[in-house]
Amino acid sequence: MVSLDRFETFKAVADAGSFTSAAAALGQTRAVVSFNIKRLEQEIGVALLIRNTRSLALTDAGARFYQRCADMLEQARLAIDDARAEHGELSGALRVTATLEYGLARIAPAIERFALRHPALQLQLSTSSLHADLIAERFDVAIRLGRLPETDLHAVPLAQFDIFPVAAPALLAQRPDGDVRDLATLSRLPWLGHSRLKHAQPWLVDTPDGGQEAWRQHGQPRLSSDSASILRAYALAGLGVALLPDWLVKADLQAGRLCRLLPDHGFPQQGIHALYPRTRHVPAKVRAFIDFLRERETAD
Repeated sequence: MVSLDRFETFKAVADAGSFTSAAAALGQTRAVVSFNIKRLEQEIGVALLIRNTRSLALTDAGARFYQRCADMLEQARLAIDDARAEHGELSGALRVTATLEYGLARIAPAIERFALRHPALQLQLSTSSLHADLIAERFDVAIRLGRLPETDLHAVPLAQFDIFPVAAPALLAQRPDGDVRDLATLSRLPWLGHSRLKHAQPWLVDTPDGGQEAWRQHGQPRLSSDSASILRAYALAGLGVALLPDWLVKADLQAGRLCRLLPDHGFPQQGIHALYPRTRHVPAKVRAFIDFLRERETAD
């Protein structure tokens, strides 16, 4: 009988598009992955993959086998999940991805508490400024902040947070336009830009008179980065104004290291979502972790 482990290896290779990427996702060597694919093809007597030095593709038989393989693995996980859920025990591995800043601030502490509740569960948190591919990189849950692009993943709202412009007192003190009273004045200050937002739509800002104004920072930012933590560091150094989340700069505002600009204006609240692959069955560990995150956000 063909081992389900080889089915899992084949699915990982097909999802990742290469032996090397699949090996990294599985935590195995490339040689082991290649060996298991060769053995699988020998055992079923069909070529599943077309390989050359630069690319890898499924054969027609491989494409049909892939869907059956994915269905079988899903059913196996379902059976295991249901059996474990009857005893209230979560086990196996749960892989979570988030941005570095939010991962450190909120997700890592949550995982620490969740692990205490479920000692048999192996939890892994991966942080990156790049959005991981959940399917190819085999993540169970992704935490995403801000506006969600169109996606085939299932998204569960967890909470919302405020964003606002901040700057160091030293920056404001040394400029004649440091007294920021409106969006036009804000635009004249040196700006720190988030590189992933450079093509975003203008912000629809609530103004003190009860109206709304579409606003976008004009010109090129003085400095830019794909990391909110780096932008915070630049702002603390007095290099410009940054639009940052409340949870990242709360302590800086309380300590007077940063000043909130235009506190009587309201920038759009941003959402926090938990994303997971659309499947007929959501694993119990995924459901439990997302419910746990929602409880924590509500309590806070």
